[in-house]
Amino acid sequence: MSLASMSLRRLDQEYALGERGRFFIAPETEGDWDEEDHVDHRQLVLSKADALASENRLKEAVDMFSMALRCGPVRPDQLSSLVGCVLRNFKKKSEESSAKSEPNWTQDCEFDCPGCHTFLAEPVTVTCGHTYCRRCIQHSTFSKCKLCSEDIRRRPGDPRLNVILCGLLEKWFPEDVKRTKCIGEAESLLKSKQYDDSIALTSQLLQSDSSNVWVRMCHAEAHRGLKQYRQALKNWESCLIATPSPEGYFRKAKILQEMGHVDDSLQVFLQCLALDENFHQAKQEVELILHDLLAPACDNVKVGLRETTHNTSSHLRSKTMVSEGQDQDQQTQLQAQHQSDTQAASPHQPPTTSEKPGRSESLERSGLSRAHSLRAHGIAGAVEERLKRVSSAPQLGDLEKGALLKRKLSVSEAGPGVAYSHSSKYKKQVANASAATPVVTEETKSHRTLPKDLLDPNDFECSLCMRLFYQPVTTPCGHMFCKNCLERCLDHNPQCPLCKESLKEYLAFRKYTITQVLDNIIKQYLFKEHSERLKLHTEETKELSDLTKNVPIFVCTMAYPTVPCPLHVFEPRYRLMIRRCMETGTRQFGMCISDPQKGFVDYGCMLQIRSVHFLPDGRSVVDTVGGKRFRVLSRGMRDGYCIANIEYLEDMKVNDEEDLEKLQVLHDQVYDQARKWFQNLENRFRNQILQHFGPMPEREADIQATPNGPACCWWLLAVLPVDPRYQLSVLSMTTLKERLVKIQHILTYLQKLSSD
Repeated sequence: MSLASMSLRRLDQEYALGERGRFFIAPETEGDWDEEDHVDHRQLVLSKADALASENRLKEAVDMFSMALRCGPVRPDQLSSLVGCVLRNFKKKSEESSAKSEPNWTQDCEFDCPGCHTFLAEPVTVTCGHTYCRRCIQHSTFSKCKLCSEDIRRRPGDPRLNVILCGLLEKWFPEDVKRTKCIGEAESLLKSKQYDDSIALTSQLLQSDSSNVWVRMCHAEAHRGLKQYRQALKNWESCLIATPSPEGYFRKAKILQEMGHVDDSLQVFLQCLALDENFHQAKQEVELILHDLLAPACDNVKVGLRETTHNTSSHLRSKTMVSEGQDQDQQTQLQAQHQSDTQAASPHQPPTTSEKPGRSESLERSGLSRAHSLRAHGIAGAVEERLKRVSSAPQLGDLEKGALLKRKLSVSEAGPGVAYSHSSKYKKQVANASAATPVVTEETKSHRTLPKDLLDPNDFECSLCMRLFYQPVTTPCGHMFCKNCLERCLDHNPQCPLCKESLKEYLAFRKYTITQVLDNIIKQYLFKEHSERLKLHTEETKELSDLTKNVPIFVCTMAYPTVPCPLHVFEPRYRLMIRRCMETGTRQFGMCISDPQKGFVDYGCMLQIRSVHFLPDGRSVVDTVGGKRFRVLSRGMRDGYCIANIEYLEDMKVNDEEDLEKLQVLHDQVYDQARKWFQNLENRFRNQILQHFGPMPEREADIQATPNGPACCWWLLAVLPVDPRYQLSVLSMTTLKERLVKIQHILTYLQKLSSD
């Protein structure tokens, strides 16, 4: 039997003994143990507790964690799995009541922030294209967009304001912008700890706009700074009902802690984690609270446990129980010690520690409230009571344990903003305060309308194309351009066209999302101008989609039907060309070799884009494969790259059966000759061909099935060491017989050179 399996079985047997906290080894396992074996009982118990917590067995996990704390010291961060288990049960319950406890918001006004539902002051456009007020982004009240659920965690540094929107909002709503600046002044007073002045200013602002969440938050924190916790809690209740946020719940829970209601703060911390599981400060607080609830009442409990498990003889330590007399003496000693601790923690005496005032005060209150239980049942009963306070989530259905904590770890039916306490008087005060505080609702929100006399289409012009914004995108520096205009600028230089700030990271991210708020304003208030701009864009796209007129030409190398042709695109003109091919949906362009007189030759091959891999600096690796052959009719230029009017080439079919039979024989001869030549190549040359062009195509049953003839001819033409001009002449042929004869001559010449 292995040591680990024997230890786990031993734990199961100990757990079955109940809550007496003593280790017991069954008689049948006694012989397997040696006196020199050293087993870390605490670590074994912690491992089993983590396993139970991961299986969502909350009650059993709590019991095991409590046992671990009685075995030895356990750090609060070692209770992270228990916190996760408690949180999962809490979220399960909260989801059932979320529909009735949280308002359903819709952004029916373009000038409201989707995060706090107040005026979109100091607008910041995030990566998904939606725009929030700067305060929402700075306070990181959420990590995902409220409208599209995309991750919008900002980059390091202060968020940049949207320059265009700032100017428009200041022009259209000057009073709201002025009020926003006053809120900034109140926040500055709060940071400098001028709480009275901050309260005076926020009170004045609340008289004109009682529904502003940020004013009420500043008002609440100023009261908290003056230790006027009831007023602070009242304002936070109103804020959370209007805009539930992880930071709001966290601050409310800290106020409850400072008031001494640690048990109530536990529920609010869980509400914070239910909205954002990555809120590490809230998780640490929950770990500390659970650690305090599960920990023994005093150090003498651990001493008693060690005496119980180790002070007996080595062979009887696992089977013998401590006598009733020892238990009574130990309980008497622990009761006396705890009574002295309780007296020391009395509110009539100053606290002995200043490490965490809110936390120590709450523990003193909870210790006083359980003093009667400690005297009546002893320390064992006190530890049992603490276990009950944590181990009973309402979802577990354990009616015999933790009726008190059911009120703490469950979501209240009154909504997420109501705090629960042992005191009914406290509940009534909070309820009355919440009822007296104005709350933002769909009915009380002020809906702003854009003043038509201040609407000027010139305010919506792109600074690059000098036309109305089409698909406006916002850079990290806060400037706005048409999507196509910005992409063309970044093809040449990865800097903002206006402020010259580096956009290398933005270019590498390659996510040019439309700025929704400005796009919606243009579509709603400038309908005529937008329709004309859309019509112009549609006409340009249609012209770019024609695959016979003004076809884009990549002047580079030879390309052949069915043969792969990977390309490294780095020139700005070809970046633009490839992007247009993808945006129009054609995914095709022509490939020709250069000509000193004409610019490019008269014959080429269309390439079909299979995939595009963009590099961080804007370059790209384009995977293409050859398609139709074409002949150039006329040439031209567009935005730096070549274009041409073309006509496609097809092989002339052989209808005579005798001629077709001769053509088939010629094809088979050339195919066999080519395979023999390929197999006789040196390994390094053959491997290079296989890596770049792939294996030689299989023999085709119908050699006239496609307009370009058998694929093996084009594969051979691509791999044979022949001058591109000679290859071009073969590419331009429209009869299969001529092409086969040319390839046969080349193979014969190469085989002759090899034999010589």
